[in-house]
Amino acid sequence: MLSLIASLHVLGIKAKERFLSDEKGATAVEYGIMVALIAVVIIVAVTLLGGNLKTMFNNVANQVPTTA
Repeated sequence: MLSLIASLHVLGIKAKERFLSDEKGATAVEYGIMVALIAVVIIVAVTLLGGNLKTMFNNVANQVPTTA
């Protein structure tokens, strides 16, 4: 457990140095983080709205007249 805490501490220090350095432009790491966060938002939105959308489409489908 202590090695995990030490590893996270070192990772935090390296991340702090990277963000505070004078580099310009985004790297693949920053783009990867942005894509991951967007994916999480999409998954949460679909999970929360999925049931409501299914109900809405079922109501619309039930109101459409069928031909004999």
